[in-house]
Amino acid sequence: MGMMQEFKAFAVKGNVVDLAVGVIIGAAFGKIVESLVQDIIMPVVGKIFGGLDFANYYWPLNGQSTQLTLVEAKKAGAVLAYGNFLTILINFLILAFIIFQMVRLINKARDLATPPPAPAAPAADPEDIQLLREIRDSLRK
Repeated sequence: MGMMQEFKAFAVKGNVVDLAVGVIIGAAFGKIVESLVQDIIMPVVGKIFGGLDFANYYWPLNGQSTQLTLVEAKKAGAVLAYGNFLTILINFLILAFIIFQMVRLINKARDLATPPPAPAAPAADPEDIQLLREIRDSLRK
């Protein structure tokens, strides 16, 4: 089998196609969660912590002014952008929680869809045990 045929067989396997679909959906879902965090959650968190844009919180490392935006401060020198890190961390936690809830619901739906296993039928006695029982019963008579 040539290398191209092997690659074609590999590429059209169900697992590879499922993985590709998962990556594409995951990227789109990640954008939705990123928008949720940046456009809805972080403004509320920023309002609670002083009304500033939370993503612009940083500590200057090269003596820059703290009045600059994060982009301007990065151009002026090194900064420790802890607000941006916290935004991404919250983004991850929300995404992980949503995925956990989705897996949990899928597992519950799967448990409801599968019928409970039927009780196992008693195992048939081996032939020699049955023969010994017949001998015992015939001797009692």
